[in-house]
Amino acid sequence: MGLSVGERGQLAGEWGQAMAGAASTRQASVVAFGGGTGMSCLLTGLREWVDAITAVVAVTDNGGSSGRLRKEFDMVPPGDIRNCLLALADGEPILSRLLDYRFEESDLEGHSFGNLLITALTRVTGSFDVAVRELNRLLHVRGRVLPVTGKKVSLIATHPDGTKSTGEVEISDSGLAIERLEMRPRISEPAEDVAQAIEQADVLLFGPGSLFTSVIPGLLVDGIRRRVLENSGQKIYIANVMTQRGETTDLDLTAHVDAIERHAGRPFITGVVAHAGEFPKALIERYAEDGCRPVTGVQVLRDRGLRVVEADLLDREAATARHHSIRLAELLAEEFLGAPARRTA
Repeated sequence: MGLSVGERGQLAGEWGQAMAGAASTRQASVVAFGGGTGMSCLLTGLREWVDAITAVVAVTDNGGSSGRLRKEFDMVPPGDIRNCLLALADGEPILSRLLDYRFEESDLEGHSFGNLLITALTRVTGSFDVAVRELNRLLHVRGRVLPVTGKKVSLIATHPDGTKSTGEVEISDSGLAIERLEMRPRISEPAEDVAQAIEQADVLLFGPGSLFTSVIPGLLVDGIRRRVLENSGQKIYIANVMTQRGETTDLDLTAHVDAIERHAGRPFITGVVAHAGEFPKALIERYAEDGCRPVTGVQVLRDRGLRVVEADLLDREAATARHHSIRLAELLAEEFLGAPARRTA
């Protein structure tokens, strides 16, 4: 059975009151699901508000530097993990610059040093899981950055015409709508620390980021999906500001939420954060060339009983349509995390 309109509204209201009352005694514990630039943007802002944050990162990328390392070393792609580690790292600034450095020459062209470091550490420790957890320690990460799985997996999308695409790049390049997503090989249970983080979380965040290749993959792990549904806290979807060519073309906000809940097996989202504001004309025109448009349509979700919070979240200094990390974090803290005292150090 899914959540009814009344149950969604009641849960959102009760949890908002509970978090407001608890704000003076402790911080909320947060788990965020996603990957890519969307997740790193979220973490960059949220780290100033929350210490108890665990990023559960999708690891199915098969393009770029990550894809090359995945193929050449038969390993889990490291790129999204690297970005999230950098977003939460408290080490020396020069170390962050070093890990983000990308070579422009020789056989290393296109590789970032951070990706190569994770690859080497995986070889030294014999485990991608161990390598990531060691880097959490070495980089003095605020919270934790953990992979959805430490095993090499692939995404398989089924399209409305019955055809299938295998791999993130192939899924996006297909240009076809996605009915269903699978992970192969199938993963039954996550690592113990991932499972524990979800079980103990006060708030679960989904997005922003590529809907099918970053946000949904965590739900394809049986043990993660079960624990998400059993968790009694708030479950918030942070909507993208623009549709994404090859993944969410022509999908409105309701369709985004429907896709997430379809892969979870039943409705579970209790709240949605969405951008509401003007877009620069040049940005709209540039995205329109790829068939992309702003993600709109909140009323249907409100009618379902979801709490929808809208604000101007666009980073107007960025070259692409992305969230302003500080404004997004402030909104989440005030609306869903009980507005804990902001860090100053």
